Amino acid sequence: MVRFLARHGESRASKAAVISAVPPLMVQTEANPEGLPKSVFDGLQAQLAANRSEFYRALPSGPFYNFDKPGVESSEAIIENWWRQGMMGDALPHCDGIVAFSQTDFTEDLKKITVPTLVMHSVDDQIVPYVAAGPKSAELLQNGTLKTYRDNFPHGMPTTHADVINADLASL
Repeated sequence: MVRFLARHGESRASKAAVISAVPPLMVQTEANPEGLPKSVFDGLQAQLAANRSEFYRALPSGPFYNFDKPGVESSEAIIENWWRQGMMGDALPHCDGIVAFSQTDFTEDLKKITVPTLVMHSVDDQIVPYVAAGPKSAELLQNGTLKTYRDNFPHGMPTTHADVINADLASL
């Protein structure tokens, strides 16, 4: 959404939302010390290449939905659906996607967006660290508002907490 609005304009958008998103930049650099080391993303690619089926089972079973955290009840249906969706794709674009979402710098794109934009991010997101994404995105947007979630809201919060996320989206 960020790249699309920046490249194609906002003439048909009156507002936007950025949910658990990677902007401005995921990978750690000198200019982005809060990002994750490139080795994290290399590891994801290696896991994907080694055993795609296991990769698409392990990620939702653990950090994607915070099912690996104490007090968070796991959902086999959510895990199986995530696995199903992952297995429908091809391994090469999935590996390329890891590079794209981790190394694409959206800083200049965020600065171009002028429509009111709600940035929704959880401090408990284990996939996209809050400090490296949510507050930074909201600051770079010309008309951004940060909505911070707590209480084990995961990266996949639109699935696990749809009632809260949808209500907040409706209030946009």
